[in-house]
Amino acid sequence: MADVRVRTALPSDHPRVVAVCDEWWERPVSHILPRLFLDHFHSTSLIAEAEGDLAGFLVGFPSPSVSGEAYVHFAGVAPEYRGTGLAGRLYDRFTEGARAEGRTVVRAVTSPANERSIAFHRSYGFEVTGPHTDYDGPGVDRTVFTLRLGE
Repeated sequence: MADVRVRTALPSDHPRVVAVCDEWWERPVSHILPRLFLDHFHSTSLIAEAEGDLAGFLVGFPSPSVSGEAYVHFAGVAPEYRGTGLAGRLYDRFTEGARAEGRTVVRAVTSPANERSIAFHRSYGFEVTGPHTDYDGPGVDRTVFTLRLGE
């Protein structure tokens, strides 16, 4: 398998990320990543590439409203790179950046049906709670992830 390089995202990465989301998730999910996330939060988001191909990504940002927190909005790894540690590398780099900014908590959410995400976050050390009924509106339940960053 090719070496994977992780770099800071650019706004121009948006089309290639949304182009793979539905395929990687095997259901429509690209609508939850509007362009604004990479237009405004590219400097804290990450792209993983192998020989120029997209191998993974993490879209996250420091909370502008809760000074001690950061949030991972969307992360994914290409099916052929799952199980290689790439998701952990992306989260390591994001949490290191959050910690360097003085953030003490990283949060994320997912659908209660997303068993792969729940298993990953639990194994990474996130506290997993839920499902929380109507979290994102009527009938839109979510599982919530909380990671407290140590010193």
